[in-house]
Amino acid sequence: MYQYSDFDRQFVQLRADQYRDQLTRWQAGTLKEDEFKPLRLQNGWYVQRFAPMLRVAVPYGEINSAQLKVLAKIARDFDHKEEHDVSKANAGLSEVPTLPDRCGHFTTRQNVQYNWIPLARSADVMDLLASVGMHGIQTSGNCIRNITTDALAGIAVDEVADPRPFAEIMRQWSTLHPEFAFLPRKFKVAITGAREDRAATAWHDVGLRLLRNVDGELGFQVRVGGGMGRTPIIGSVIREFLPWNQILNYLEAVVRAYNRFGRRDNIYKARIKILVKAEGQAFTDQVETEYRDIIEKDGAPHTISQTELDRVSAFFVPPQLNCDRKSADAKIAHILKAAAEDDMEFSRWLTQNVKPHQNPDLRAVTLSFKRFGQAPGDATAEQLERAAELAERFSAGEARVTHEQNLLLPWVRCDQLPELWREARRLGLAKPNIGLLTDMIACPGGDFCDLANARSLPLAQAILGRYKDLDELHDLGEIDLHISGCINSCGHHHSGHIGILGVDKDGQEWYQVTLGGSDGTRLSGESAPGKVIGPSFAASEVADVIEALLDTYRAQRTGTETFVATLRRTGADPFKTAANAVRTSTARATA
Repeated sequence: MYQYSDFDRQFVQLRADQYRDQLTRWQAGTLKEDEFKPLRLQNGWYVQRFAPMLRVAVPYGEINSAQLKVLAKIARDFDHKEEHDVSKANAGLSEVPTLPDRCGHFTTRQNVQYNWIPLARSADVMDLLASVGMHGIQTSGNCIRNITTDALAGIAVDEVADPRPFAEIMRQWSTLHPEFAFLPRKFKVAITGAREDRAATAWHDVGLRLLRNVDGELGFQVRVGGGMGRTPIIGSVIREFLPWNQILNYLEAVVRAYNRFGRRDNIYKARIKILVKAEGQAFTDQVETEYRDIIEKDGAPHTISQTELDRVSAFFVPPQLNCDRKSADAKIAHILKAAAEDDMEFSRWLTQNVKPHQNPDLRAVTLSFKRFGQAPGDATAEQLERAAELAERFSAGEARVTHEQNLLLPWVRCDQLPELWREARRLGLAKPNIGLLTDMIACPGGDFCDLANARSLPLAQAILGRYKDLDELHDLGEIDLHISGCINSCGHHHSGHIGILGVDKDGQEWYQVTLGGSDGTRLSGESAPGKVIGPSFAASEVADVIEALLDTYRAQRTGTETFVATLRRTGADPFKTAANAVRTSTARATA
C-alpha cells in the first residue's frame, strides 16, 4: 500500500497543528462559532444529535495494522458516551436509545467514524491520527471527498488493471485543490479496475472504470451524474474511452463545468446529477470544451507520465509472502476436506467470506462486523485492536475497509485459513454471512444523526435477531438489504434488493420499502434504483414485512434462483401483496 513521503507526513501534522490553534482560539472566544464551524468541518468534525462526530479518511479503503491500532486507541480513550447528555429531552425520541460507544464505525464510503469524542479533546485525536498518516481532510464540505474503489483492488481475478495507483494520484491531485474547495455541493468519485462493478461507480458523481480498447490500450470509461438522495439517478457515460494518462485533465474539466454551472441557490438541486439531467448533451459538450482548453491552451498540466504512474504503482506491488511448495489445488482440497470433517460453519465461512485471488496461493478474507447486539459496521476498540493483530499475522499488516461496512484481509495464505478462521471466530468476526441477508448496510440513523427522520439501528437489530439461524440464512441465499434513516440515503437503500427508508409522518417514525435496487455487481445486474412497493410501514411492522417478503420469495423461487432473480421474473405484485397483508393484520389487531 502507499507509503506517505516526508512531505505527506509533514503536511498532515501541520494540518493537525493548525486545527489545534483554531480550536484553542474558539475555546477562548477569539474565533466565533460561525468562523470555527467550516474549519472543523474541513477536518471531518461534525456536531450531531448528541455529540460531535469525527469522520476519518481511509483513502480507497486501504489501512495498515498500525493505523488500526491507533483507531482502537481513539475508540478506547476518547469515544465516551458519558461525557455527553443523552437525556430524553435532548433525544427528542419516545425513549432513550441504547447507544454504543468506545467504537469506530465503518462507512459505505470506506471511512471510519466516531460518535462521542468531545470537541475539547479533538486536537489530541488529530495528533494521534497524524502520527500514523491519517486525518479527516475532505471527509466533509463541498469538495472532492474520499475516493473509493473495489475492496478487492489489486487482487481480484476479474481485474483489467489495478485502480489503486490511479486512486492515489487522484487523491494527491484533489487534496485541498484551490479551485474545488467550495463546490456547489459535495463531490464523490469511485473507480474500479474490474469487470464486475463492486465499487458501485454508476451511483457516484463521477464513476470511472478501467478497460482496454480494441488495440489493447488502457483507458477509462467515464460516467458522470450518478447519485442517490431525493433523486436517485444512474450516472451517464460521457466518455466511452479516455486514455489513462488524461484522467486528471478530464476530471478537472468535469469539475470545472460543475463548479461553473452547478446550482447554488437550492441545496437539494446542487448536486451534479441535477445539472447533468437538466442539461443533457449540453453538459457533455461543456466538459469537452473545458477539456480541449486544458489540453490546448493550458498545455495539459495534469497529464500523468509513465514515470509517475510507475513510481506510484511501485507502492502497490504484492508483499513477499512465504508460501509453501504444495500446489494451491492440493492445499484447497486439504482445507475443504478438513472443513467437511471438522465444522460446517468453517465450510460455510470458506464459501461466503473467502474470495479467490490473483495469486492462487492466496485468498481474500472478509471479517464480518454484522452480528446481533452490535450496529452494522461498528467495531469496538478491542475488535479494532484484534483486527490489527490478525492483519499482522495473516495479511502482511494490511486490511481494507469495504463498501459493505466490513474489513477485508487481502493477503491470506491458503494454508493459514483454518487458523485465521479459529482466531476470527473467537473474536466474533467470522460469521459466515457475507453477501447474505444479515450482511446488511445501515446508516447510524436517528440514534445519532440530526438529519435523520427515523432510526435505522433498531430495525437492523430486529432483523439480525430474527435471522440468526445459519441454515435459514444460507437457504435464503444472497440478498442485499440496505437501511437509511432519511432521504440522504447514507445507507444506500436505493441500491438494495430490499431497501428501507425512514420517513417522518407527523413526528412519528415510518418506513418505506423498495424492491429490486442494484449497485451494479454480478449478482444484482446493471445499477438501478429500487421501486417503492406501497405506503410506508410503522416501525413495529418492518421486521414482519421483511419476513413476508422472504416467505414470498421462498414460495415463488425455482431451484437455486436468487431473491433478485425471482423478483425480476415474477414482478413485484406477489411481494406487494404479502407486505400489505402485514399492514392489514396490524390494523385489525389494533382496531
